Amino acid sequence: MATPSASYSVTLRCVIPNRPGMFARVATAIGSAGGDLGAVDIVRVQGAIKIRDVTVNARDDQHVEEIVTAVQAVPGVSVQQVSDRTFLTHLGGKIEVQSKVPLKTRDDLSMAYTPGVARICRAIANNPDDVYSLTSKRNMVAVITDGTAVLGLGDIGPAAALPVMEGKAILFKEFAGVDAFPLCLDTKDVDEIVTTVRHLAPGFGGINLEDISAPRCFAVEERLQALLDIPVFHDDQHGTAVVVLAALLNALTIVGKDLETIRVVVNGLGAAGVAITKMLLAAGTRNIIGCDRQGALYYGAPWITANPIWEWYAEHTNPDREQGDLRATLRGADVFIGVSAPNLLLRADIEAMASDPIVFSLANPDPEVPYEEAEGVARIIATGRSDYPNQVNNVLAFPGIFRGALDCRASRITEGMQVAAARAIAEMVSPDELAEDYIIPSAFNREVAPRVAAAVAGAARAEGVAQR
Repeated sequence: MATPSASYSVTLRCVIPNRPGMFARVATAIGSAGGDLGAVDIVRVQGAIKIRDVTVNARDDQHVEEIVTAVQAVPGVSVQQVSDRTFLTHLGGKIEVQSKVPLKTRDDLSMAYTPGVARICRAIANNPDDVYSLTSKRNMVAVITDGTAVLGLGDIGPAAALPVMEGKAILFKEFAGVDAFPLCLDTKDVDEIVTTVRHLAPGFGGINLEDISAPRCFAVEERLQALLDIPVFHDDQHGTAVVVLAALLNALTIVGKDLETIRVVVNGLGAAGVAITKMLLAAGTRNIIGCDRQGALYYGAPWITANPIWEWYAEHTNPDREQGDLRATLRGADVFIGVSAPNLLLRADIEAMASDPIVFSLANPDPEVPYEEAEGVARIIATGRSDYPNQVNNVLAFPGIFRGALDCRASRITEGMQVAAARAIAEMVSPDELAEDYIIPSAFNREVAPRVAAAVAGAARAEGVAQR
């Protein structure tokens, strides 16, 4: 069962009799209903009653209703209003555009806009590279989606995807000082997406593709990388892969195993699963077996022609051409990496893995194997959730990767730059800190993005893709 979290945080405005012990009864009702009691504020006292705002974390919408019902059942207590704090956070959107220069006098206006701005336009026309020093392009990333693979919600469309893209823009700015702007495209056609982004590119220093479903996401990214001279990065693929590699490097250090000799099972061969596999191959892993609904992917499988990327995958993985379902494939494996669907594995499946098994169960919000099922059997467990140890969170990767790429004006983001980012993240956990429940730094560690940026810029220069 999911635990209460801030994503379902509500404030109950409660009318409570002004008598000793009454609030204790309200708190008991909330606890008995499984709610996580937070802040409590007195709004006002009116003779025989007190009005309090009580903040509670719940598991989901139904749980909120259960908590409200429990509070209402306390004799003499009523709930006047329920405010959803997550909806309030998003009210009116989460981002805005602000000016960096004053605009208070005629002189300010004439320099920021006409007629003075014409001089800047002529300068850029005469020397196009000046656009990086004289406009926001040098620090501006477009966050682009078609809304077809949003979180675990699937194809919900571009408008419904906008809150996620706004959130991404916040993370860019907060963690790496990168300005980002969300652009939600009302098309699923690969040609139209590529053409639209190509026409938008002059105003941006980088393109972050987000929540575009597979296999179209592979074609969109590949074609844009060939067309544009600025970084194009699909975060659902490569951001996840970078953080997974970082976590795995440290996990292997703890269990005393090597990337080159481990046997890895990756379940879910969409954008993230394919990118994770490519990242591990680039880092030196030799024995990776990918599984999807049909079971283990192997060279010669009759169904691989259904997806062009599966043909590539079969050629580069599963060297022994193993066959069978996920459970059969997992027997004897050193590492399980799940980016698929909830509740696919049992405790017994983890027990059948090799000694000191490493389980990265990353499906959100419910993992492939519940944490409690794997606990005590797996030596190391990572999830995509913030309420368990070892959260694999893309925010550890993409802000610093773009910061580094923008700083050196990289024309693209290479596999070498991504591996450098992963190693920089892994090194943020010092040897004396490293433990089974701490293999990856916190998403709020403000030293991560600068370290990643420096590593990425260094790799870009070494590979000859840096333009400054």
